[in-house]
Amino acid sequence: MSRSTKDFLFLAILRVVAAVAALVVVLIALFLVQESVPAFQNIGLGRMLSDPSWHPETDAADGRFYIVPMLVGTVLTTVGALVVAVPLGLASALFCRFYAPPFVGRAYRSLVELLAGIPSVVYGLWGLVVLAPLLRAWKPPGQSLLTAILILAFMILPTIALLAEAAIASVPAAYLRGSAALGLARWATIRGIVLPAARSGLITAVFLAMGRALGETMAVLMVAGNVAEMPDSLFKPVRTLTGNIALELGYAAGDHRAMLFVNGLVLLGLTSALVLIASRMTRQQRHG
Repeated sequence: MSRSTKDFLFLAILRVVAAVAALVVVLIALFLVQESVPAFQNIGLGRMLSDPSWHPETDAADGRFYIVPMLVGTVLTTVGALVVAVPLGLASALFCRFYAPPFVGRAYRSLVELLAGIPSVVYGLWGLVVLAPLLRAWKPPGQSLLTAILILAFMILPTIALLAEAAIASVPAAYLRGSAALGLARWATIRGIVLPAARSGLITAVFLAMGRALGETMAVLMVAGNVAEMPDSLFKPVRTLTGNIALELGYAAGDHRAMLFVNGLVLLGLTSALVLIASRMTRQQRHG
């Protein structure tokens, strides 16, 4: 078999695999839309955004289907986790690459990799048994928006740290040698050369971590309190879209079940928007 034939076969296989992956995503989206149609027909978008509360029933006329508290809870926990995790993850990556002795950096990196492999339910158990009681002693009830933010921050921190370090490591060595030749201090090199050169990879790290935070279910379910009401402080219980699906899908029927698929459709929309924004920002950075 000639080299050109091998290249052609390899390219064909890649195209088939890519097409299958795209088809799976499209089929998932179509399934969610199909299952959500009864909710839009019987309940309507207006009621989803204006009903007084979330008390769903099988029959739309008897239930309340206010989805906004879960959407707000999802956004607040995700944004809060990023506010905590992004600076810590970036600081971790810079510490490993520029400040830590080699053996300390290797040990620290191994620890971060270990944190990345811990199952989410373990984080949830730790949050429920250790973190929530500590926060409850400060201000009840303990299982709250703040607890969910901290647990999510711990979960996405390894993702940000490892990807940020990989992005920083990809900065050409010639840039660093040029900085050293100019006599720039270490922090000046990091701020003026390394971070701008690695910006594309850093943006990707943040958006991947955001995607994980949006889709996290079990850990948040265990520590957030799961009250379907609008939170007015960090110490109030919240319920996320993923938590709402996990809690109620097992017994839901009729319009209640359809509304849970609307929750999933909203999550898919948020994730798709993240992917598009990340792709656009990365493309602009590469061509900027």
